[in-house]
Amino acid sequence: MFIQNLQDSSRVPLFISVDEEGGEVARIAINGESLNKVIDIPKQIIPGKEATMRCCVYKERAILAERVKLAMGGDKENPNVIEVIDIACDDCPVGGFEVGNACRGCIAHRCASVCPKDAIYFDHNKRAHIDKNKCIECGKCASVCPYMAISNHKRPCEVSCKVKAISMSETKAAHIDNDKCISCGACVYQCPFGAIVDKSYILDAINILKQKGENKVYAIVAPSIAAQFSYVKLGQVIFGIKKLGFDVVVEAALGADMVADSEALELKEKGMLTSSCCPAFVKFIKNNYPTMVDKISHNLSPMATIAKFIKEQDENAKVIFIGPCTAKKMEFKDPKVAPYVDCVITFEELQALYDAAGIRLADLEVSKLDNASYFGRIFARSGGLTDAVKQALKEHNVTDFELKPVICNGIDECRINLLKASKGLSDYNFIEGMACINGCIGGAGCLTHFPRSIADVDKYGKEAHAQTIQESLQKIKL
Repeated sequence: MFIQNLQDSSRVPLFISVDEEGGEVARIAINGESLNKVIDIPKQIIPGKEATMRCCVYKERAILAERVKLAMGGDKENPNVIEVIDIACDDCPVGGFEVGNACRGCIAHRCASVCPKDAIYFDHNKRAHIDKNKCIECGKCASVCPYMAISNHKRPCEVSCKVKAISMSETKAAHIDNDKCISCGACVYQCPFGAIVDKSYILDAINILKQKGENKVYAIVAPSIAAQFSYVKLGQVIFGIKKLGFDVVVEAALGADMVADSEALELKEKGMLTSSCCPAFVKFIKNNYPTMVDKISHNLSPMATIAKFIKEQDENAKVIFIGPCTAKKMEFKDPKVAPYVDCVITFEELQALYDAAGIRLADLEVSKLDNASYFGRIFARSGGLTDAVKQALKEHNVTDFELKPVICNGIDECRINLLKASKGLSDYNFIEGMACINGCIGGAGCLTHFPRSIADVDKYGKEAHAQTIQESLQKIKL
Protein backbone atom coordinates (compact mmCIF):
# COMPACT_ATOMS: atom_id res chain seq x y z
CA MET A 1 0.00 0.00 0.00
CA PHE A 2 1.10 3.55 -0.63
CA ILE A 3 0.90 6.27 1.98
CA GLN A 4 -1.00 9.42 1.19
CA ASN A 5 -1.34 12.42 3.48
CA LEU A 6 -4.97 13.47 3.70
CA GLN A 7 -5.51 16.63 5.65
CA ASP A 8 -7.82 19.51 6.33
CA SER A 9 -5.97 22.75 6.99
CA SER A 10 -7.87 23.08 10.27
CA ARG A 11 -6.94 19.62 11.49
CA VAL A 12 -3.87 17.62 12.35
CA PRO A 13 -2.69 15.63 9.30
CA LEU A 14 -3.71 11.99 9.30
CA PHE A 15 -1.60 9.38 7.56
CA ILE A 16 -3.49 6.43 6.14
CA SER A 17 -2.80 3.77 3.53
CA VAL A 18 -4.36 4.33 0.15
CA ASP A 19 -4.29 2.07 -2.89
CA GLU A 20 -2.79 4.55 -5.36
CA GLU A 21 -2.96 2.37 -8.45
CA GLY A 22 -6.60 1.54 -7.63
CA GLY A 23 -7.30 5.25 -7.47
CA GLU A 24 -5.73 5.75 -10.90
CA VAL A 25 -7.83 2.94 -12.38
CA ALA A 26 -10.92 4.53 -10.85
CA ARG A 27 -10.00 7.98 -12.18
CA ILE A 28 -9.65 6.66 -15.72
CA ALA A 29 -13.01 4.88 -15.48
CA ILE A 30 -14.84 7.86 -13.91
CA ASN A 31 -13.52 10.21 -16.59
CA GLY A 32 -14.64 7.84 -19.33
CA GLU A 33 -11.12 7.42 -20.67
CA SER A 34 -9.97 4.28 -22.45
CA LEU A 35 -8.95 1.54 -20.05
CA ASN A 36 -5.97 0.98 -22.33
CA LYS A 37 -4.40 3.88 -20.44
CA VAL A 38 -3.93 1.66 -17.40
CA ILE A 39 -0.66 0.44 -18.91
CA ASP A 40 0.76 3.89 -18.22
CA ILE A 41 -0.14 3.87 -14.51
CA PRO A 42 3.14 2.31 -13.27
CA LYS A 43 5.18 5.04 -14.98
CA GLN A 44 2.87 7.74 -13.67
CA ILE A 45 3.28 6.53 -10.11
CA ILE A 46 7.03 5.89 -10.41
CA PRO A 47 8.48 8.30 -12.99
CA GLY A 48 12.17 8.56 -13.78
CA LYS A 49 14.84 5.91 -13.36
CA GLU A 50 15.35 5.87 -9.60
CA ALA A 51 13.86 3.04 -7.56
CA THR A 52 11.99 4.08 -4.41
CA MET A 53 11.64 0.82 -2.49
CA ARG A 54 13.04 -2.12 -4.40
CA CYS A 55 16.14 -3.19 -6.32
CA CYS A 56 15.26 -1.33 -9.51
CA VAL A 57 12.56 0.84 -10.98
CA TYR A 58 11.66 -1.83 -13.54
CA LYS A 59 10.72 -4.34 -10.87
CA GLU A 60 8.70 -1.71 -9.04
CA ARG A 61 6.74 -0.98 -12.20
CA ALA A 62 6.25 -4.67 -12.93
CA ILE A 63 4.75 -5.11 -9.47
CA LEU A 64 2.55 -2.07 -9.95
CA ALA A 65 1.34 -3.54 -13.23
CA GLU A 66 0.23 -6.65 -11.35
CA ARG A 67 -1.51 -4.52 -8.73
CA VAL A 68 -3.30 -2.65 -11.51
CA LYS A 69 -4.64 -6.00 -12.75
CA LEU A 70 -5.96 -6.73 -9.26
CA ALA A 71 -7.52 -3.27 -9.14
CA MET A 72 -9.36 -4.28 -12.30
CA GLY A 73 -10.69 -7.52 -10.86
CA GLY A 74 -7.66 -9.80 -10.80
CA ASP A 75 -7.35 -13.34 -12.08
CA LYS A 76 -10.79 -14.51 -13.20
CA GLU A 77 -9.62 -18.13 -13.00
CA ASN A 78 -8.82 -17.82 -9.30
CA PRO A 79 -12.04 -18.15 -7.23
CA ASN A 80 -10.39 -16.60 -4.17
CA VAL A 81 -10.63 -12.85 -3.62
CA ILE A 82 -7.12 -12.90 -2.10
CA GLU A 83 -4.21 -13.23 -4.54
CA VAL A 84 -0.41 -13.31 -4.32
CA ILE A 85 1.83 -11.23 -6.57
CA ASP A 86 4.74 -13.62 -6.93
CA ILE A 87 7.33 -11.09 -8.08
CA ALA A 88 6.63 -8.87 -5.08
CA CYS A 89 7.03 -11.75 -2.62
CA ASP A 90 10.77 -12.24 -2.29
CA ASP A 91 12.12 -10.19 0.60
CA CYS A 92 10.88 -11.95 3.75
CA PRO A 93 12.99 -14.29 5.92
CA VAL A 94 11.96 -17.91 5.50
CA GLY A 95 14.35 -19.65 7.88
CA GLY A 96 11.84 -21.13 10.30
CA PHE A 97 13.25 -21.96 13.73
CA GLU A 98 16.82 -20.80 14.17
CA VAL A 99 19.29 -20.58 17.04
CA GLY A 100 20.52 -17.05 17.67
CA ASN A 101 23.57 -15.53 19.36
CA ALA A 102 21.91 -15.74 22.78
CA CYS A 103 22.65 -19.49 22.94
CA ARG A 104 25.02 -20.11 25.87
CA GLY A 105 25.80 -23.74 25.15
CA CYS A 106 24.23 -24.75 28.46
CA ILE A 107 24.79 -28.16 29.99
CA ALA A 108 21.11 -29.04 30.35
CA HIS A 109 20.50 -29.28 26.57
CA ARG A 110 16.76 -28.99 27.09
CA CYS A 111 16.27 -28.10 23.43
CA ALA A 112 17.76 -31.40 22.32
CA SER A 113 15.86 -33.33 24.98
CA VAL A 114 12.42 -32.26 23.76
CA CYS A 115 13.12 -32.48 20.02
CA PRO A 116 11.09 -35.41 18.63
CA LYS A 117 13.28 -35.73 15.53
CA ASP A 118 16.81 -35.36 16.99
CA ALA A 119 17.24 -32.24 14.87
CA ILE A 120 19.36 -30.40 17.48
CA TYR A 121 23.13 -30.84 17.39
CA PHE A 122 26.06 -28.98 18.98
CA ASP A 123 29.31 -27.59 17.61
CA HIS A 124 32.74 -27.64 19.29
CA ASN A 125 31.75 -24.58 21.33
CA LYS A 126 28.71 -26.49 22.62
CA ARG A 127 26.33 -24.09 20.86
CA ALA A 128 23.11 -25.55 19.50
CA HIS A 129 22.21 -25.76 15.81
CA ILE A 130 19.12 -27.06 14.02
CA ASP A 131 19.32 -29.62 11.21
CA LYS A 132 16.75 -28.27 8.74
CA ASN A 133 16.47 -31.64 7.03
CA LYS A 134 15.11 -33.14 10.25
CA CYS A 135 13.25 -30.21 11.80
CA ILE A 136 9.45 -30.39 11.64
CA GLU A 137 8.91 -26.84 12.95
CA CYS A 138 7.10 -28.02 16.08
CA GLY A 139 8.64 -25.28 18.23
CA LYS A 140 9.26 -27.41 21.29
CA CYS A 141 12.93 -26.39 21.42
CA ALA A 142 12.01 -22.69 21.48
CA SER A 143 9.50 -23.23 24.27
CA VAL A 144 12.06 -24.72 26.68
CA CYS A 145 15.14 -22.59 25.93
CA PRO A 146 15.92 -20.64 29.15
CA TYR A 147 17.70 -17.90 27.17
CA MET A 148 14.98 -17.59 24.49
CA ALA A 149 17.77 -18.07 21.99
CA ILE A 150 15.58 -20.00 19.52
CA SER A 151 13.18 -17.93 17.46
CA ASN A 152 10.83 -18.66 14.62
CA HIS A 153 11.55 -16.62 11.50
CA LYS A 154 8.25 -16.90 9.69
CA ARG A 155 6.86 -14.52 7.12
CA PRO A 156 4.33 -12.00 8.42
CA CYS A 157 1.67 -13.52 6.18
CA GLU A 158 2.23 -16.99 7.63
CA VAL A 159 2.13 -15.69 11.19
CA SER A 160 -1.06 -13.71 10.53
CA CYS A 161 -2.87 -16.62 8.85
CA LYS A 162 -4.54 -18.43 11.74
CA VAL A 163 -6.03 -21.10 9.47
CA LYS A 164 -2.63 -22.17 8.09
CA ALA A 165 -3.64 -21.49 4.49
CA ILE A 166 -0.28 -19.94 3.55
CA SER A 167 2.85 -21.86 2.68
CA MET A 168 5.90 -21.28 0.48
CA SER A 169 5.90 -22.24 -3.17
CA GLU A 170 8.89 -23.71 -5.00
CA THR A 171 9.89 -20.18 -5.96
CA LYS A 172 9.83 -19.12 -2.27
CA ALA A 173 6.75 -16.97 -2.87
CA ALA A 174 3.71 -17.21 -0.63
CA HIS A 175 1.10 -19.72 -1.75
CA ILE A 176 -2.53 -19.67 -0.61
CA ASP A 177 -4.48 -22.89 -0.19
CA ASN A 178 -7.93 -21.83 -1.33
CA ASP A 179 -9.53 -24.81 0.41
CA LYS A 180 -8.29 -23.54 3.78
CA CYS A 181 -8.45 -19.80 3.19
CA ILE A 182 -11.39 -17.92 4.76
CA SER A 183 -10.60 -14.64 2.91
CA CYS A 184 -10.30 -12.68 6.15
CA GLY A 185 -7.52 -10.54 4.66
CA ALA A 186 -5.15 -10.77 7.66
CA CYS A 187 -2.30 -11.60 5.27
CA VAL A 188 -3.20 -8.61 3.09
CA TYR A 189 -2.96 -6.27 6.04
CA GLN A 190 0.25 -7.79 7.45
CA CYS A 191 2.27 -8.12 4.23
CA PRO A 192 4.90 -5.34 4.36
CA PHE A 193 5.60 -5.48 0.63
CA GLY A 194 2.06 -5.37 -0.77
CA ALA A 195 2.59 -8.81 -2.27
CA ILE A 196 -0.77 -10.15 -1.11
CA VAL A 197 -3.77 -8.18 -2.31
CA ASP A 198 -7.54 -8.49 -2.35
CA LYS A 199 -9.21 -8.18 -5.73
CA SER A 200 -11.02 -4.93 -6.31
CA TYR A 201 -14.51 -4.52 -7.73
CA ILE A 202 -14.15 -0.76 -7.95
CA LEU A 203 -14.70 -0.81 -11.73
CA ASP A 204 -17.92 -2.74 -11.22
CA ALA A 205 -19.07 -0.10 -8.72
CA ILE A 206 -18.27 2.71 -11.16
CA ASN A 207 -20.10 0.95 -14.00
CA ILE A 208 -23.18 0.47 -11.80
CA LEU A 209 -23.20 4.18 -10.94
CA LYS A 210 -22.66 5.30 -14.53
CA GLN A 211 -25.28 2.96 -16.03
CA LYS A 212 -28.03 3.31 -13.42
CA GLY A 213 -30.41 5.29 -15.65
CA GLU A 214 -33.73 5.76 -13.84
CA ASN A 215 -32.90 3.11 -11.26
CA LYS A 216 -31.61 3.93 -7.81
CA VAL A 217 -28.23 2.83 -6.49
CA TYR A 218 -28.14 2.15 -2.76
CA ALA A 219 -24.97 2.29 -0.67
CA ILE A 220 -25.02 0.07 2.39
CA VAL A 221 -22.36 1.33 4.79
CA ALA A 222 -20.95 -0.83 7.56
CA PRO A 223 -21.17 0.63 11.09
CA SER A 224 -17.39 0.47 11.40
CA ILE A 225 -17.38 3.56 9.17
CA ALA A 226 -17.64 5.49 12.43
CA ALA A 227 -13.99 4.67 13.09
CA GLN A 228 -12.84 5.68 9.59
CA PHE A 229 -12.25 9.02 7.85
CA SER A 230 -11.59 10.62 11.23
CA TYR A 231 -10.09 13.69 9.55
CA VAL A 232 -13.63 14.86 8.69
CA LYS A 233 -17.15 14.55 10.07
CA LEU A 234 -19.04 11.34 9.37
CA GLY A 235 -21.84 13.38 7.80
CA GLN A 236 -19.36 14.72 5.24
CA VAL A 237 -18.35 11.16 4.35
CA ILE A 238 -22.02 10.30 3.80
CA PHE A 239 -22.55 13.40 1.65
CA GLY A 240 -19.45 12.39 -0.31
CA ILE A 241 -21.00 8.98 -1.04
CA LYS A 242 -24.06 10.72 -2.47
CA LYS A 243 -21.82 13.03 -4.47
CA LEU A 244 -20.27 9.94 -6.09
CA GLY A 245 -23.70 9.18 -7.54
CA PHE A 246 -25.36 6.98 -4.92
CA ASP A 247 -29.04 7.83 -4.53
CA VAL A 248 -29.59 6.43 -1.05
CA VAL A 249 -27.22 5.65 1.82
CA VAL A 250 -28.44 3.00 4.27
CA GLU A 251 -26.80 1.71 7.40
CA ALA A 252 -25.87 -1.97 7.46
CA ALA A 253 -26.63 -1.52 11.16
CA LEU A 254 -30.33 -1.56 10.23
CA GLY A 255 -29.74 -5.05 8.88
CA ALA A 256 -27.96 -5.82 12.16
CA ASP A 257 -31.11 -4.79 14.05
CA MET A 258 -33.11 -7.19 11.89
CA VAL A 259 -30.59 -9.98 12.44
CA ALA A 260 -30.43 -9.49 16.22
CA ASP A 261 -34.22 -9.53 16.45
CA SER A 262 -34.51 -12.73 14.43
CA GLU A 263 -31.40 -14.43 15.79
CA ALA A 264 -32.57 -14.07 19.39
CA LEU A 265 -35.77 -15.99 18.61
CA GLU A 266 -33.85 -18.62 16.62
CA LEU A 267 -31.49 -19.07 19.56
CA LYS A 268 -34.37 -19.62 21.97
CA GLU A 269 -35.95 -22.14 19.60
CA LYS A 270 -32.80 -24.16 18.91
CA GLY A 271 -31.07 -23.77 22.27
CA MET A 272 -27.60 -23.44 20.72
CA LEU A 273 -26.38 -21.10 17.97
CA THR A 274 -23.30 -19.61 16.39
CA SER A 275 -23.48 -16.19 14.75
CA SER A 276 -23.67 -15.80 10.97
CA CYS A 277 -22.62 -12.15 10.63
CA CYS A 278 -18.91 -12.68 9.85
CA PRO A 279 -18.48 -14.61 6.57
CA ALA A 280 -14.91 -15.56 7.44
CA PHE A 281 -16.09 -17.10 10.73
CA VAL A 282 -18.86 -19.00 8.95
CA LYS A 283 -16.37 -20.35 6.39
CA PHE A 284 -14.02 -21.32 9.24
CA ILE A 285 -16.76 -23.42 10.82
CA LYS A 286 -17.64 -25.11 7.53
CA ASN A 287 -13.98 -25.88 6.81
CA ASN A 288 -12.98 -27.17 10.23
CA TYR A 289 -16.01 -28.09 12.35
CA PRO A 290 -18.56 -29.89 10.14
CA THR A 291 -20.50 -31.12 13.19
CA MET A 292 -21.17 -27.49 14.12
CA VAL A 293 -22.53 -26.40 10.72
CA ASP A 294 -26.12 -27.05 11.77
CA LYS A 295 -25.59 -24.64 14.68
CA ILE A 296 -24.84 -21.69 12.38
CA SER A 297 -27.66 -19.16 12.46
CA HIS A 298 -29.89 -19.37 9.40
CA ASN A 299 -30.03 -15.58 9.27
CA LEU A 300 -28.23 -13.87 6.45
CA SER A 301 -25.57 -11.38 7.51
CA PRO A 302 -26.63 -7.77 8.23
CA MET A 303 -25.30 -6.76 4.80
CA ALA A 304 -27.39 -9.35 2.98
CA THR A 305 -30.43 -8.89 5.23
CA ILE A 306 -30.81 -5.18 4.58
CA ALA A 307 -29.92 -5.66 0.89
CA LYS A 308 -32.71 -8.23 0.62
CA PHE A 309 -35.12 -5.78 2.24
CA ILE A 310 -34.08 -3.06 -0.23
CA LYS A 311 -34.60 -5.32 -3.25
CA GLU A 312 -38.00 -6.37 -1.94
CA GLN A 313 -38.99 -2.70 -1.74
CA ASP A 314 -37.34 -1.69 -5.02
CA GLU A 315 -36.84 -4.59 -7.43
CA ASN A 316 -34.84 -2.44 -9.86
CA ALA A 317 -32.42 -1.23 -7.19
CA LYS A 318 -28.69 -1.77 -7.37
CA VAL A 319 -26.94 -2.36 -4.05
CA ILE A 320 -23.28 -1.74 -3.26
CA PHE A 321 -21.86 -2.60 0.15
CA ILE A 322 -19.09 -0.41 1.58
CA GLY A 323 -17.19 -1.80 4.52
CA PRO A 324 -13.97 -3.03 6.13
CA CYS A 325 -14.14 -6.66 5.06
CA THR A 326 -12.38 -8.61 2.32
CA ALA A 327 -14.45 -11.72 3.12
CA LYS A 328 -17.57 -9.78 2.10
CA LYS A 329 -16.16 -9.87 -1.43
CA MET A 330 -16.54 -13.64 -1.28
CA GLU A 331 -19.89 -13.54 0.51
CA PHE A 332 -21.68 -11.44 -2.11
CA LYS A 333 -20.97 -14.16 -4.69
CA ASP A 334 -22.69 -16.79 -2.54
CA PRO A 335 -25.86 -17.97 -4.32
CA LYS A 336 -27.88 -17.06 -1.21
CA VAL A 337 -26.57 -13.50 -1.24
CA ALA A 338 -25.90 -12.76 -4.92
CA PRO A 339 -29.54 -11.81 -5.75
CA TYR A 340 -29.39 -8.98 -3.21
CA VAL A 341 -25.87 -7.49 -3.30
CA ASP A 342 -24.47 -6.31 -6.63
CA CYS A 343 -20.99 -5.21 -5.57
CA VAL A 344 -18.69 -4.86 -2.55
CA ILE A 345 -15.93 -2.31 -2.00
CA THR A 346 -13.81 -1.53 1.06
CA PHE A 347 -13.25 1.74 2.88
CA GLU A 348 -9.85 1.95 1.18
CA GLU A 349 -11.56 1.70 -2.18
CA LEU A 350 -14.13 4.30 -1.15
CA GLN A 351 -11.25 6.68 -0.41
CA ALA A 352 -9.80 5.82 -3.84
CA LEU A 353 -13.15 6.76 -5.41
CA TYR A 354 -13.16 10.11 -3.60
CA ASP A 355 -9.63 10.81 -4.82
CA ALA A 356 -10.42 9.73 -8.38
CA ALA A 357 -13.53 11.93 -8.50
CA GLY A 358 -11.69 14.90 -7.01
CA ILE A 359 -13.97 15.02 -3.98
CA ARG A 360 -12.48 16.78 -0.97
CA LEU A 361 -14.54 15.65 1.99
CA ALA A 362 -13.53 18.55 4.24
CA ASP A 363 -15.27 20.98 1.85
CA LEU A 364 -18.60 19.16 1.84
CA GLU A 365 -21.74 19.81 3.82
CA VAL A 366 -22.97 17.32 6.42
CA SER A 367 -25.55 14.68 5.49
CA LYS A 368 -27.52 12.90 8.21
CA LEU A 369 -27.44 9.13 8.62
CA ASP A 370 -29.91 7.70 11.12
CA ASN A 371 -31.43 4.37 10.05
CA ALA A 372 -30.50 2.08 12.93
CA SER A 373 -30.38 1.61 16.70
CA TYR A 374 -27.53 1.73 19.18
CA PHE A 375 -27.46 -2.07 19.22
CA GLY A 376 -27.28 -2.41 15.44
CA ARG A 377 -24.38 0.01 15.27
CA ILE A 378 -22.25 -1.72 17.90
CA PHE A 379 -22.14 -4.88 15.75
CA ALA A 380 -18.95 -3.30 14.43
CA ARG A 381 -16.93 -4.22 17.51
CA SER A 382 -16.33 -7.48 19.30
CA GLY A 383 -19.09 -8.18 21.82
CA GLY A 384 -21.60 -5.90 20.15
CA LEU A 385 -23.50 -8.73 18.51
CA THR A 386 -23.91 -10.50 21.86
CA ASP A 387 -25.14 -7.28 23.50
CA ALA A 388 -27.70 -6.91 20.70
CA VAL A 389 -28.99 -10.50 21.01
CA LYS A 390 -29.29 -10.05 24.76
CA GLN A 391 -31.29 -6.86 24.18
CA ALA A 392 -33.52 -8.57 21.60
CA LEU A 393 -34.36 -11.37 24.05
CA LYS A 394 -35.25 -8.73 26.61
CA GLU A 395 -37.46 -6.82 24.15
CA HIS A 396 -39.28 -10.06 23.26
CA ASN A 397 -39.89 -10.67 26.97
CA VAL A 398 -38.09 -14.00 26.84
CA THR A 399 -37.76 -14.99 30.49
CA ASP A 400 -37.56 -18.78 30.22
CA PHE A 401 -34.23 -18.87 28.43
CA GLU A 402 -30.83 -18.00 29.87
CA LEU A 403 -28.30 -16.56 27.44
CA LYS A 404 -24.85 -18.07 28.01
CA PRO A 405 -22.63 -16.42 25.40
CA VAL A 406 -18.96 -16.68 24.57
CA ILE A 407 -17.35 -13.85 22.63
CA CYS A 408 -14.61 -15.00 20.27
CA ASN A 409 -12.32 -12.13 19.35
CA GLY A 410 -10.22 -13.40 16.45
CA ILE A 411 -9.83 -16.84 14.87
CA ASP A 412 -7.65 -18.25 17.66
CA GLU A 413 -10.44 -17.71 20.19
CA CYS A 414 -12.98 -19.03 17.67
CA ARG A 415 -10.96 -22.22 17.29
CA ILE A 416 -10.72 -22.87 21.02
CA ASN A 417 -14.39 -22.35 21.73
CA LEU A 418 -15.68 -24.18 18.67
CA LEU A 419 -13.52 -27.16 19.60
CA LYS A 420 -14.95 -27.18 23.13
CA ALA A 421 -18.49 -26.87 21.83
CA SER A 422 -18.05 -29.59 19.22
CA LYS A 423 -16.87 -32.01 21.91
CA GLY A 424 -19.55 -31.06 24.40
CA LEU A 425 -17.06 -29.50 26.81
CA SER A 426 -18.77 -26.14 27.24
CA ASP A 427 -22.00 -24.86 28.71
CA TYR A 428 -22.42 -21.75 26.54
CA ASN A 429 -25.30 -21.63 24.08
CA PHE A 430 -24.33 -18.71 21.83
CA ILE A 431 -20.97 -18.30 20.07
CA GLU A 432 -20.22 -14.86 18.69
CA GLY A 433 -17.38 -15.27 16.21
CA MET A 434 -15.33 -12.52 14.62
CA ALA A 435 -12.34 -13.41 12.43
CA CYS A 436 -10.69 -10.02 12.89
CA ILE A 437 -9.30 -8.83 16.20
CA ASN A 438 -11.69 -6.32 17.81
CA GLY A 439 -14.33 -7.22 15.25
CA CYS A 440 -15.14 -5.42 12.01
CA ILE A 441 -13.15 -2.35 13.07
CA GLY A 442 -10.07 -4.56 12.65
CA GLY A 443 -10.92 -5.54 9.07
CA ALA A 444 -8.24 -5.60 6.38
CA GLY A 445 -10.12 -3.04 4.27
CA CYS A 446 -10.08 -0.39 6.99
CA LEU A 447 -8.28 2.89 6.48
CA THR A 448 -7.16 2.99 10.10
CA HIS A 449 -6.56 0.48 12.88
CA PHE A 450 -6.49 2.74 15.92
CA PRO A 451 -7.09 1.66 19.56
CA ARG A 452 -9.75 4.36 19.83
CA SER A 453 -11.88 2.68 17.16
CA ILE A 454 -13.93 0.82 19.78
CA ALA A 455 -14.75 4.08 21.54
CA ASP A 456 -15.63 5.66 18.16
CA VAL A 457 -18.15 2.90 17.44
CA ASP A 458 -19.72 3.12 20.89
CA LYS A 459 -20.05 6.89 20.52
CA TYR A 460 -21.63 6.39 17.10
CA GLY A 461 -24.07 3.93 18.65
CA LYS A 462 -25.11 6.35 21.38
CA GLU A 463 -25.84 9.01 18.75
CA ALA A 464 -28.54 6.83 17.19
CA HIS A 465 -32.05 8.22 17.54
CA ALA A 466 -33.45 4.73 18.14
CA GLN A 467 -32.12 3.32 21.40
CA THR A 468 -33.95 -0.02 21.16
CA ILE A 469 -34.10 -2.59 18.39
CA GLN A 470 -37.88 -2.53 18.15
CA GLU A 471 -37.90 1.24 17.87
CA SER A 472 -35.51 0.93 14.92
CA LEU A 473 -37.58 -1.78 13.21
CA GLN A 474 -40.83 0.10 13.67
CA LYS A 475 -39.45 3.19 11.98
CA ILE A 476 -37.74 1.61 9.00
CA LYS A 477 -37.24 4.30 6.41
CA LEU A 478 -34.97 4.14 3.40
